[in-house]
Amino acid sequence: MKFRSILCAVALSLAGPCALAQDQAPAEEQTSRDEQTVVEATPPQSDAADPLKIFISADMEGVVGVVTDEQIGPGGFEYERFRGFMTAEVNACIEAAREAGATEILIADSHGNGQNLLIERLPDDVMVVRSWPRPLGMMEGIDASFDGVIFLGYHASTGNERGVRAHTLSSANVTALRLNGKSMSEASINAAIAGHFGVPVIMVSGDNVAVAETQVIIGDVEGAVVKWAKGFHSAQTLMPEAAYTVIRDRTRDAMGRIEQFEPYVLETPVRLELSLKHYRPVELLSYLPGVERINSHTIGFVGEDMLEVSRFLRVALGYSVDLQP
Repeated sequence: MKFRSILCAVALSLAGPCALAQDQAPAEEQTSRDEQTVVEATPPQSDAADPLKIFISADMEGVVGVVTDEQIGPGGFEYERFRGFMTAEVNACIEAAREAGATEILIADSHGNGQNLLIERLPDDVMVVRSWPRPLGMMEGIDASFDGVIFLGYHASTGNERGVRAHTLSSANVTALRLNGKSMSEASINAAIAGHFGVPVIMVSGDNVAVAETQVIIGDVEGAVVKWAKGFHSAQTLMPEAAYTVIRDRTRDAMGRIEQFEPYVLETPVRLELSLKHYRPVELLSYLPGVERINSHTIGFVGEDMLEVSRFLRVALGYSVDLQP
């Protein structure tokens, strides 16, 4: 597969051949490992005769009341309180989805360090994907067995002039991201990953700009607006309990017409154009096979499908030779 050769090139060009040699197991040891029988535990499955599975991707910039980094990172003076608000929004969504017939729910904690949700406050019959790295990023765990996807706490894209904390994948590094020539948000990228598996997005929550942008790009999904953007770091916001009510209502509406939603599917192969703030990452990435340097700040990459594009993005935006362990 083309992407494997790119990963090898990343390691060779940035880490050096010695690093690979040190990590390679001796032949006898490798043979011994191959002979071992590995038994992997599988996540518990629903016993329902007709399961209805919902995938929730939870971000934080679009959570009620969030306006600056003081609410969304461990260094912020309000972060711990807003972890509680984020968790409560997820619980409101779960409650409404259960009432509407959902039998199995998987949540991807998809903001910052991926360890924001207070898992002790979640129902004991859901599961959570936490931390990084993960090949499908904010959509890790999605597959064709799911019936619908819900985006909670989402924000507008880096190409949008409005929206609280608007960015795409990296507020510090990414200035534009296009797929098949179309400017994308995190919501539309993630919708395309779900669409690869034939799963539709049915609801999104966040500020008014994020909800409207998502609906324009991927279609008539239900939208739960919990605040109205006034600037990059300002908003007019609902109170938490009012936001939870809106999220419950829109989740019920979405579940009530879940059969009407269509997956957001991109034509394959998928062409990625990624523009970065700094020169040197673009220069280094252009050394890789299959990567084109379009201009001083932009690279191009063509993936077989959204899964390959997603994996490439994880490496392009996450790889560093000094990663530990």
